[in-house]
Amino acid sequence: MRPVFRSLLFWLVFTSALAYLWPVQQLAFDPFTPPASIKTEFIWTLVAVAMFFLGTLVRRDELIPLFQRPWWVGLGVLTQVLVMPAVAWGVTRVIPMERDLAAGVILVGCVPGAMASNVLTSTARGSVAYSVSLTSVSTLLSPLTVPLVLWIVAGAETEQSLAWSSLRLSVLVVLPTIVGFTVCRIWKRCQGWAQVWSSRIASVTLLWIIVIVVASNRANLMNVGLVLAMALLLINVIGYLAGWIVGGVANLPEACRRALTLEVGMQNAGLGTALALTLYGEDTLATIPTAAYTFGCMLTGTILAVGWQKQGKCVEETDMPIAAAED
Repeated sequence: MRPVFRSLLFWLVFTSALAYLWPVQQLAFDPFTPPASIKTEFIWTLVAVAMFFLGTLVRRDELIPLFQRPWWVGLGVLTQVLVMPAVAWGVTRVIPMERDLAAGVILVGCVPGAMASNVLTSTARGSVAYSVSLTSVSTLLSPLTVPLVLWIVAGAETEQSLAWSSLRLSVLVVLPTIVGFTVCRIWKRCQGWAQVWSSRIASVTLLWIIVIVVASNRANLMNVGLVLAMALLLINVIGYLAGWIVGGVANLPEACRRALTLEVGMQNAGLGTALALTLYGEDTLATIPTAAYTFGCMLTGTILAVGWQKQGKCVEETDMPIAAAED
């Protein structure tokens, strides 16, 4: 039996709880929060590192179906852009909550492209190539889709900072992935090393990002009530179900279906938090749902990914409809 301390879920809960409960006032220092002057750039750097190592795990045979069937990517992005904002808006209509909290919940549904889904797809033995493709396309489109969806469901106007944030995230998702993939194709010895270590390094990097988010939002997370938590969980679960059902109806390979499930249910709540501050000010309650969803979707996504991993079967190349390409 696998020791509990080797489980990604264990380390997610342990490190997040430690960051959340750290007695800052008593000890007068906080090891979980980088200096404010470098915190943003430090997080972007961690994102780039995680995506590089995920790129080393992308197999060439995974890319063939995506090039031959680009509608797979279009279907996934369309599912996320349509389903999640509609569900978030519907939840705010059904569950009573303060206006700012409702605005934050709607923001959660409007910001696709969570990098965490790429890491967890690797854990779940899904198609990393498909997951990265979905994240990249949805993030590249977010300067157009997010303001439009916000205007439709909430009547909110966004500023140009969203376009810059989305562009930077796109670069840090796409470019490191391509570099990692290329390095493994050129340097054959890297492939064996990557199979052993890349997923672990990406997981540690992701945990580091989550810890920083939790530590930076202790005050907001303390204000998460049961009603709000249930509303966010409902959005998250419906997102997973939508991805799984759409993948099944479209007859996607199981590897892609797992990737789509995680991609739809997990949102870029970090971008949502930044957008909440831009739209509603520093003291807005809208950051509470986005901060809570960052941890919550990571927790449920990890449980789902680990569950798939423990089924005892790996998603092989034979699950893909195209014969594996030779390296």
